[in-house]
Amino acid sequence: MKKIQTDKAPAAVGAYSQGIFVNNTLYVSGQIPFVPETMELVSQDIKKQTQQCLDNLLAIVEAAGLKKEDIVRCGVFMTNLADFPAMNDIYGTFFGDHKPARAAVEVRGLPKNVQIEIDAIAIKSDK
Repeated sequence: MKKIQTDKAPAAVGAYSQGIFVNNTLYVSGQIPFVPETMELVSQDIKKQTQQCLDNLLAIVEAAGLKKEDIVRCGVFMTNLADFPAMNDIYGTFFGDHKPARAAVEVRGLPKNVQIEIDAIAIKSDK
């Protein structure tokens, strides 16, 4: 088991690792829309928050030596599913033709009062 840590994603705000890599599988902790350099919310806009979460997630994936196409599943947690179309627009553009499995759920609240959090699982391919 290897802990993955990068300054290109926000530092953990609790007792967890940004990512854990074990048996060719990377488990990425939920990423909130904080700008890594400032540890502040990127914006109140759900599209900007979604993009920042995905950028943070990808930074951890890349720090583990993997790439976007190695992501096999994402979990999307939102405080308002009415924002789903806007989130899905950014999410779809980010992943393009690569479409990981996904769950999207509405939750009562998220850390630091953000509107969205995204986690992921990536598997190192044999290619």
